[in-house]
Amino acid sequence: MANFLDALNTVIWSPVLVFLCLGAGIYFTVVTRGLQVRCIPDMLKQIVNGEKSADGVSSFQSLMVSLSGRVGVGNIAGVATAIAFGGPGAVFWMWAVALLGSSTSFIESTLAQIYKEKDQDTGEYRGGPAYYIEKAYKHTKAAPFMVVYGIVFAVAMILATSYFLPAIQANAVAAAADTAWGINSTWAAVVLAGILAIIIIGGVKRIATFATIVVPFMAVIYIVISVVVMCMNFSQIPEVFGLIFRSAFNMEAGFSGMLGAAIMWGVKRGIYSNEAGQGTGPQSAAAAEVSHPAKQGFVQSFAVYVDTLFVCSATAFMIISTDMYTVFRGSSEDGEVVYNGSLPDDIEVGPGYVQSGLDSVFAGWGPTFIAVSIAFFAFTTVLAYYYMSEVNLTYFNRWVRSRTARRGLIWVLRALIIVSVVVGATTTPGAAWALGDIGVGTTAWLNIIAILFLQVPAIKALKDYEKKKKTGKDPQFDPEALGIKNADFWVERKRARGEGSVLKNKDKDLEGAGA
Repeated sequence: MANFLDALNTVIWSPVLVFLCLGAGIYFTVVTRGLQVRCIPDMLKQIVNGEKSADGVSSFQSLMVSLSGRVGVGNIAGVATAIAFGGPGAVFWMWAVALLGSSTSFIESTLAQIYKEKDQDTGEYRGGPAYYIEKAYKHTKAAPFMVVYGIVFAVAMILATSYFLPAIQANAVAAAADTAWGINSTWAAVVLAGILAIIIIGGVKRIATFATIVVPFMAVIYIVISVVVMCMNFSQIPEVFGLIFRSAFNMEAGFSGMLGAAIMWGVKRGIYSNEAGQGTGPQSAAAAEVSHPAKQGFVQSFAVYVDTLFVCSATAFMIISTDMYTVFRGSSEDGEVVYNGSLPDDIEVGPGYVQSGLDSVFAGWGPTFIAVSIAFFAFTTVLAYYYMSEVNLTYFNRWVRSRTARRGLIWVLRALIIVSVVVGATTTPGAAWALGDIGVGTTAWLNIIAILFLQVPAIKALKDYEKKKKTGKDPQFDPEALGIKNADFWVERKRARGEGSVLKNKDKDLEGAGA
């Protein structure tokens, strides 16, 4: 079974998926006219000025929930792996894929806002790939197929994020707690499960509140420590950047012949880390209270930058500036050693690279700091996984008539993820890694293909936002005026405000003229 899962995982996360994500990023960069660069002021403005309501969280809170899932153990272990098998040049290609992926994140997140709806029980905003896959073609003959497509996506997301992936993250938290404080895994499991239960029972508002406090704190501290390390190795800064750029284009003699590996590992780890196009970010994007879908699209575009350009770069700088890394030719530590820096012989590929780097500057503090970072990163990722699971379960709950049954299913989901955390913290994850990766890889395939076909409403929303922004007024979204169908939330929102639709107002004008 293990061999089968590994083989299936290899097929799903093949270079084809990597280049599909990369190609989508290039395409969306062209059709949005490079919004990831020219719209940075809009991104920052919305993060600061976003509003919230009884039903929706603020843009900043939505961003923090999204970053809870994006910023995780992969920002430490994943970057170390990319450098080990792709060389320092892999970091450049991580930056490149983040820049391209930012446009992809805009498209999927804007679609999530366009086709979001209210939870019939809580009134909270719900949305994501399953919702926009179903709704975008609801008025066409393709509707039955798209419903099935949406169901497959929701099932894959629930299976991956409700049990398998939380167990892996919980195991990382328990291991980190043992390393830092010598805490027994059983106690770690109890504490972790207790805190998780308190937060998730409060729903998306409590998750968003917790993420708003913890995520900025952990990210800023991590980045500040990396800056301190860089400052203490100030003379190495030009060389670090030079090495990254030279290696990225096969111009560094020590890493000659590794161009393909640098590109593949950089792109693969970049996509896996920033999650652009994988369908994970749109769930939290839909929860935000905004006057126009493009606003939250901008915010989620910026999330990719925070994850890769800031947090992943912090890891890379700590590793490279301290010379605490080894580079192998091949995809495992059994390959030829291309470069052997100052890293101790007994350190394996992974967090040990960063721990050794910190130890070289702050003796004895490396393992503790990285353990604490992993604990925070992993726990907030568990929260993000739960939220994704709940949103996709709610997608199915729309067809359950009994409110009691619907709430019962939500409680079953909560119990399942708590059990997952306890089991993951106290045992070896085993096949959970492969099963979780298969689930997320499946959703990535489904979502990338979907948004390539469903992109038009998001592009229309972008153009509409920019057109209305030029008038000097706050852009308000009217899907009927743009010819976007099935965006029921926005149509009802407009009617509730007494504005009616553009088409109906035109009809009234014609009736008045006829009279």
